[in-house]
Amino acid sequence: MLTLDTIRAAHDRIRPHIHRTPVLTSGILNARLGAELFFKCENFQKVGAFKARGACNAVLSLTDEQARRGVVTHSSGNHGAALAWAARLRGISATIVVPENAPAPKKRAIAAYGATIEYCAPNVAAREAAVDRQIATHGYELVHPFNDYRVMNGQGTAALELIEDVPDLDIVMSPLGGGGLLSGTTIAAKGAKPGVKVYGGEPAGADDGFRSLRDGVRITDAVPDTICDGLRTGLGDKTFDILRTNVDGIVLATEANIIAAMRTTWELLKIVCETSCCPPLGAILEGNLDVKGKRVGIILTGGNVDLDKLPWQN
Repeated sequence: MLTLDTIRAAHDRIRPHIHRTPVLTSGILNARLGAELFFKCENFQKVGAFKARGACNAVLSLTDEQARRGVVTHSSGNHGAALAWAARLRGISATIVVPENAPAPKKRAIAAYGATIEYCAPNVAAREAAVDRQIATHGYELVHPFNDYRVMNGQGTAALELIEDVPDLDIVMSPLGGGGLLSGTTIAAKGAKPGVKVYGGEPAGADDGFRSLRDGVRITDAVPDTICDGLRTGLGDKTFDILRTNVDGIVLATEANIIAAMRTTWELLKIVCETSCCPPLGAILEGNLDVKGKRVGIILTGGNVDLDKLPWQN
């Protein structure tokens, strides 16, 4: 269900509808770290985030009967906007369950793509209960934000492109929230380039993924405390099973280093990225992964930022 071949098939399916995003690097940052870092800029993707890949693959994979029923999901923003966009692409309805505290720009984006928004309390139980009610009432097809092989296959296409564009990487990194991106990334990267190491970057204040993989038991009752609104979800059963046997490790970053990584990316790459992009670089800045002399690919996951609430401003 998640292999290099299924990721390549997903890439063929979504290629006409997505951007092939650029890979950027900074000589100043490379010199500072003693490594070569290559940033796959999914902040330039449709809807401003890598989530367009997974949502597009999921929606285009629906049968005609499933598509007629419409789709539903829960999301703090980027997946919701992506599913709304993909549903509009196919001409079907989408309903997005959104936590009340989701960032305003992300809520505006979901509405702009024509989806129906249902608000809920800002916790996983409330999200899932609201989605269940929508399915029971309307018969919608669930497209889960991460615990869905169709979504994981789509997300893996970012790493597939990264390996094609920079084939001699030693390490590939992505942020870790629910694990959909990291699952697709590790299968794509290791399949396309055997021997490459794959790591997830996770906020120290939302380290349930780190602890789940360390202890071999999926944590489902964590209470995340992080500025990274896109990384406040725990692993799904499917993503946990994939990551526990295929990823090389999870590295943590404090909130201070996540913010430092965000600001460094803005200043040196001259691009806008959101906080949820930044635990991989934050962990490197913190010294939690030795990258000296290595060529490291990092997936920058999105650029949907509330410009009135930048984290380094008082």
